[in-house]
Amino acid sequence: MGLNLLEKTELWINEITLEHTNLTNLANTVARALGLPEGEVLVVDVRPRHITLDVLAADIPQENIIGREAAVLEAVGALPGVTLYPETYIHSNGILGQICAGVENQSAMLERVAEMTETIRENVARRAIVFPTGFELEQGLIEDTNTPYLRDALERAGYRVTVGGVIPDRLPDVVENLSDALNRGFGLIVTSGGVGAEDKDCTVEGILSVASAAAAPYMVKFTKGTGRHVKDGVRIAVGSEGLSTLVALPGPHDEVELAVPVLLRGLAESWDNARLADALAAVLAEKWKQKGACRSHHRHGQ
Repeated sequence: MGLNLLEKTELWINEITLEHTNLTNLANTVARALGLPEGEVLVVDVRPRHITLDVLAADIPQENIIGREAAVLEAVGALPGVTLYPETYIHSNGILGQICAGVENQSAMLERVAEMTETIRENVARRAIVFPTGFELEQGLIEDTNTPYLRDALERAGYRVTVGGVIPDRLPDVVENLSDALNRGFGLIVTSGGVGAEDKDCTVEGILSVASAAAAPYMVKFTKGTGRHVKDGVRIAVGSEGLSTLVALPGPHDEVELAVPVLLRGLAESWDNARLADALAAVLAEKWKQKGACRSHHRHGQ
């Protein structure tokens, strides 16, 4: 049986001192003690009395973790320049904490691990953050009607909602804010605005940059270069990274109102990224078709 670390991958060795120690050797020694390939563990911080390691593997066989504290410390203590003490111990805030567990009753231990895993999943899944985007909001030129609407809809659906700051229309800022939200453990990350075809629109590109298996279908397509358009259409995006889902919604409030019921249904029914993105794009594309029909109607004087 494999244990999913659920993004909780840091491991601390406390009450340890180093003197001219090769950190790569130390990290590889810990990896071998956990039955992992060399390079799957990194030393990410060194302090006077403790070191922090990061385990890169997402899943580890249970026998490689449970009760392995003594084996890890024995291997590390044999390295040149490493000094351990009677009070030296290993600590982790996540599933890796089972490294310190006894192995007398492994079935009970695995049951506790399963409960811990489910608790972490549930806590992350119900935490949402909403980011408005755009210079119009950043400079206070227009009222932000989307954020209160999204917050209210998500809270009524059972989410604990945080309102993020306005993200500027710059891809590095979008990526930075999305990455920070991922690191802070938000299970749902929603942006509004910035999905258009102008050069300033970059929320879709931001999600594609940080989220694996992202889907970004078109709401509408047109000839690239038409007017201010530097892209060949307008898209939305749905992606996932770790335990988190990221969604880029349009900026017009009527489009957000159309999208939210679809979004909430897809989340409640655990649709995959492609299905949710396609459903969102479809309901929004219908609005664009109606808008195009109205324009055609007026152009022809009907």
